[in-house]
Amino acid sequence: MTHQLPATARIGLGGMALLLVLAGSSLPAAAAPSDTSRTPVEATVEEQRLDRAAPQEILRRSGFDAFAPRFERALERSQSYAQAERTVTRHASALWQRAVDRAQGRGPATGDLSRGDDRPLYWARLALSRELRAWTPRFDLDDRRREALHSALETASRGQGDIRYPGHRTKRVLVTGFDPFTLDRDVRIGNPSGASALALDGTPVQTPDGPAVERALARQLPHLDLFTTVSQGRQGRFDVERTNGAWRGGFADNENASSTGLVPVADPATQPQWTSTTLPYRQLTEADTGRFPVYDNTEVTEIPAGGTQPVTRPDGPTPGSAARAGGGGDYLSNEIAYRVTLLRDRLRLPGLPGGHLHTPVLQFGAENTNPQTGTVTDPDFERNRADIVGQVRELVRTAVTATG
Repeated sequence: MTHQLPATARIGLGGMALLLVLAGSSLPAAAAPSDTSRTPVEATVEEQRLDRAAPQEILRRSGFDAFAPRFERALERSQSYAQAERTVTRHASALWQRAVDRAQGRGPATGDLSRGDDRPLYWARLALSRELRAWTPRFDLDDRRREALHSALETASRGQGDIRYPGHRTKRVLVTGFDPFTLDRDVRIGNPSGASALALDGTPVQTPDGPAVERALARQLPHLDLFTTVSQGRQGRFDVERTNGAWRGGFADNENASSTGLVPVADPATQPQWTSTTLPYRQLTEADTGRFPVYDNTEVTEIPAGGTQPVTRPDGPTPGSAARAGGGGDYLSNEIAYRVTLLRDRLRLPGLPGGHLHTPVLQFGAENTNPQTGTVTDPDFERNRADIVGQVRELVRTAVTATG
């Protein structure tokens, strides 16, 4: 079983998760109480990790430590909610665009960390979020509007407003990634799926039939030619997850919150226990796409019809069973894959290729595994990330080619 987070994306559409470029890493409760504070509130669990040495070093060595002070000064000049909203959106969008540009080699490197590093974006987003949470406006700001500003920050800093559909001769491909996670275990952790989203956002990939464009966000699946959600999974291998399950297993997210039970969706009366990939898994596993082997993962965990105890099935679910884990486990990766493939099915798009891809775990070098004494990067870490991102690109190219 892989180690992922049981969270939904922060933004929903009619109860269905709207996939983000880099999906949120905190789990919203089904009916969370509203924030009753009308004054600045304490930083979240996730934001409090900013003060640790490794996040500060990552921000400093990437130049992304400059974003929060600029944002703070701009917020202080805001004289109205409309002005504050524009400030939040502008600075969050600038953060996203700078992360994409840095990953794709545009503009100055601003620091000595690798351009392909996804971690500066994550920590800088949290730094902006903490500044917004601590801000005392010069005008009345109720709880609803304060929360709306935080939502605007999340949306813009994840590239959600960055969608541009290409021309009709170019295939439209959605590729999503995720934040780093399990940061209390090792705060240095990165996520190669997030690095892939930054590296691929808006870039053309040549296929035998012409170019394909990877976009990291799409509101309308009918406009796409292919989608794949991507997250970090097992060590040393890629997995194409054949089946997704409708179950949250209770693993703690980046806010140290957890939830166990059915994935909440619109119209739960018609909610299936399982959804399936429509990615060309045979071609993906057989093609030479890079250094790591690619597996067609058909394993699930279910409670069989009439049974009471979970059973692991290597060849997929049996009729009438209840989901307890999809191929991607019972965490965030499985849930996001379940939600978007369910949306595909409810929109009656059976011909749209899509599903979930797990990357190998992004590992530090053998001499740099101690979270307390290790450095934030090393040559093996950089090589592993570059190889994973490059193979994601090749897998996307293979999928587009195979599906025509």
